[in-house]
Amino acid sequence: MNYSQLIKRTYKIALFAAVVCLPAISRAQLLEIKEKYTHADTLRGALSPLRICYDINYYHLDVKFNIDQKAISGSNQFKFTATQDFTKLQFDLFANLNVDKVVYKGKTLPYTREANAVFVTFPQTITKGSKDEFTVYYSGNPTIAKHAPWDGGVVFKKDSLGKPWVATACEGVGASIWWPNKDHLSDEVDSMMISISVPKGLKDVSNGRLRKVTDLKNSYTRFDWFVANPINNYDVAANIGDYVHFGDSYMGEKGKLTMDYWVLPASLEKAKKQFATNVKPMLKAFEHWFGPYPFYEDGYKLVETPHLGMEHQSATAYGNHFLNGYLGYDMSGTGWGDKWDYIIVHESGHEWFGNNITGKDLADMWIHESFTCYSESLFVEDNWGKKAGQEYNKGLRKGISNDSPIVGVYNVNKEGSGDMYPKGAVLLNMVRTIINDDEKWRNILRGLGSTFYHQTVSYDQVVNYINEKSGKNLLPVFDQYLHYKTLPTLEFGVRDGKLQSRWIADAKNFTMPVLVRINGGEYKFIIPTTQFTPVELEAATKENIEVDTLNYYVGLLKD
Repeated sequence: MNYSQLIKRTYKIALFAAVVCLPAISRAQLLEIKEKYTHADTLRGALSPLRICYDINYYHLDVKFNIDQKAISGSNQFKFTATQDFTKLQFDLFANLNVDKVVYKGKTLPYTREANAVFVTFPQTITKGSKDEFTVYYSGNPTIAKHAPWDGGVVFKKDSLGKPWVATACEGVGASIWWPNKDHLSDEVDSMMISISVPKGLKDVSNGRLRKVTDLKNSYTRFDWFVANPINNYDVAANIGDYVHFGDSYMGEKGKLTMDYWVLPASLEKAKKQFATNVKPMLKAFEHWFGPYPFYEDGYKLVETPHLGMEHQSATAYGNHFLNGYLGYDMSGTGWGDKWDYIIVHESGHEWFGNNITGKDLADMWIHESFTCYSESLFVEDNWGKKAGQEYNKGLRKGISNDSPIVGVYNVNKEGSGDMYPKGAVLLNMVRTIINDDEKWRNILRGLGSTFYHQTVSYDQVVNYINEKSGKNLLPVFDQYLHYKTLPTLEFGVRDGKLQSRWIADAKNFTMPVLVRINGGEYKFIIPTTQFTPVELEAATKENIEVDTLNYYVGLLKD
């Protein structure tokens, strides 16, 4: 497959197979575009009264993996706070998995199922403000992911020695593809115990810190992992294999951060070298730009997986074969992308954007992916200088399709265009250029992380924060690039004997400052609107005016 085919396939499939900034990344499984949505889509994506009536506080997921049968069985305990009086609620579990029973105060509760939603009725009213709990027991054969992480489910593979190697990956499609939960991004559990039982001789590595290993005396071993911080459902992971461990530590902004690495024995020496040269420079860059690593309590982990990668909080999935670039390729085509391990940098960037700050609705997945894709250029800048970062960022444009809006459809669990990766990154670089104050921009990025620390957020919260802190009117800029597929076009023309300019755009009252120069001189800002206005630069003509195309991704027209 040549480079252009590679890029086309990556962005088309889901943005995760090999392209510019698409990491395999998180890239969750981008769902197939639909023009019509069903009631099942609404059950999955909307916040109905049966979902908002309770706030999840704690899960204890306890699951046994029967690898030979490709089956799972276990339970999940839901501890919650009632946000209003109710007698019925919804949780989620894919229809191909069995709900064996729902237990409340020692008694089995009645339930009904529709699509991938489960509705439970309680024997009495659960009153607003009360704390309560129930446990779901379930079993069955989960969906097998054939092309993880592009599709969701459980990966059942063998390592090079023929031993089982199993992993979960479910971004986009949802965690309820393998375990019962309130499967909506808006409600993150406050803390969680993950207990995974695996055949003796194998290990499970999940999120958070290992609390206990128990010999179950039935040829199984249970690994109990505790997550002390809020975590979104799709980040919860089981990684099962014949793992070996090594570790390190990093003195960061909040003190000592533990770094734990779990890889297959055959990968140990390669992993030691690759992780040593990539992880600490990544942490240094991202703590500088975004603030402290958001999960010191849970530590930082990389786990070798049979799929390319995923931003599983505090247990980043890694399958880049210990190569620089994206499976050995520089997806920017600039030469800067083959100097570092793409999956380590991109997936770890999600700890700040996607895991610390999480979009409330899948339609705003750009909050995860645009910022994280942009983080790659900041990593390059931190290591090789600002010009290198700008060049890398510009190189990402080859992956832009301009096929549909970046913001998806709300309330149906539908993300927007895969352009959320490269086009979103390019947008953020333009915003930085417009602000024209790198320290202010850095404070804005760090302020997002601290202001919305461990929270779920909306489009308006993120965009309004940047708009307010920048002191610039950036609302039309975000509107155009995120809600419309077309680029704004900057038109130059001579009117009344003078060079004038205007924007042609979809967003209402669109305006955006843009850097231009005359005859290769110094760049200066002009601020066109959608009406022709004079270009107030001495001796400017259609022939000698030049737009800063390194930092601006726009259409250009000279009439």
